Amino acid sequence: MLLPETKEREYRFKLALRMVLPIFALVLALILHTSITSDNALSNPFYVESILILIFSIYFIFFLIYRGFDTKITNDISKVFTREYLYKYLQKELNNSKEYTLILISINNLSEINKRYGIKNGDKVLYETSRWIGEYLKEKDIKNFPIGHVKGGDFIIGLKGNKSNYKTIMELMCLKSEDLKIDDIEVQMSVAINDKVLSKDVNYLIENLFELQNKNSKFMANIEDEMDPSELESYVINAINERNLLFMTQNVFEQSTSVIKECFIRLETKNGKILHQKSYIKILDKFRLMIDYDLMVIEKIMGRCNDSSSEMYAISVSPTSIRNPLFFRSIKDFFTKNKNAKNRIIFLLSENEYYPRIDKYNSTIQALRDLGIIIGVDRLGSIHTSFLYLRDLDIDIVRFDSFYTKDINEGKYKNIIDGFNIMAHEKNVKTWIKMVENEDVNNIARELNIDYSQGKYLAPLEKN
Repeated sequence: MLLPETKEREYRFKLALRMVLPIFALVLALILHTSITSDNALSNPFYVESILILIFSIYFIFFLIYRGFDTKITNDISKVFTREYLYKYLQKELNNSKEYTLILISINNLSEINKRYGIKNGDKVLYETSRWIGEYLKEKDIKNFPIGHVKGGDFIIGLKGNKSNYKTIMELMCLKSEDLKIDDIEVQMSVAINDKVLSKDVNYLIENLFELQNKNSKFMANIEDEMDPSELESYVINAINERNLLFMTQNVFEQSTSVIKECFIRLETKNGKILHQKSYIKILDKFRLMIDYDLMVIEKIMGRCNDSSSEMYAISVSPTSIRNPLFFRSIKDFFTKNKNAKNRIIFLLSENEYYPRIDKYNSTIQALRDLGIIIGVDRLGSIHTSFLYLRDLDIDIVRFDSFYTKDINEGKYKNIIDGFNIMAHEKNVKTWIKMVENEDVNNIARELNIDYSQGKYLAPLEKN
């Protein structure tokens, strides 16, 4: 048992004991007074009843003290519902209401506020923001609604009715929040909204809100024809168990020669629905199926490596899989069985958070490279980890994020791409540009001496 738990029990016991002692004293005084003032000898049942009253009083007080701590309703800092109570409350509302809407309101810069102004000011921002939300909705004649603090700077509120009833109100709130300051501290907010049409389960609805959340966009809502999350989970698990994978590939060129096929994976359900990666990747993580999925994909791709072709195959692989020893052992077995796959499989890595044990990560990557796997870092220029991994890891390829490719033919990002290219080449790392959609972009890629080019102008997506 951890020290906080031990201290919590000690505190509860001492509090209950302080409440019990007066009752014990009163019962004892009653017995003494009755025995002194009574002319007749007290009967045994009197003593038994007194003891029973004392025992039940003590038990009842201890029960109330311990149970009271377990059923806390409001958060100490923000004074809104706790997450546990909010979930129970909202589930009842969902069960009893024909239409019901959930809204996620996030303070996006709470972490920065805590670092810059201190935790106490961060706590004040949480409290004042919850009050501000309540006042704003009160102005819109929305009162007595459940609001709870889920985590960090994230609040969930529940409102009766369809989400279409509240879209305009929440969009206006986002606009109004741009001027929100608490003690001269700027508060940056975003909103995501969905409703009971998506699911009747509060857990799925709240998870969906966090998936919708986009800190680069103030307001997000789920699309009307989005699949029920529980149904989607069932489809994904069945597709993985039955190994129902669909492959699409696109050729990647070095000068005018196709040297790489990038593989795009879809899952196919029993009823013929096609699931794209964006919809099922989170589910694989949730059910710890990512390693199984990655190994399944890699095994199928390696089956295509034979003597008749020299093309390489590129596939996105989860960094968490790569860092798992089980994954490495399985990959080693694959390469032992198929010598033709050596130097023909490219792992494209991308993750939002920098892995701190970088030396261990680098040694794992080197072990994979020794097996004959080519390592690439994806989305250079879009997420900070791509720069750090180019700096800290020994890799073979970097691929520029498509954000910079879109306007490169207008000269907007040409110098940035050129800088990325020089930086990579100085580390003996090859470069790769995607989204080459016209001749102008293709000519710029050649002019900048980018090693690999990919896009619809050069080759279409092909079913395999």
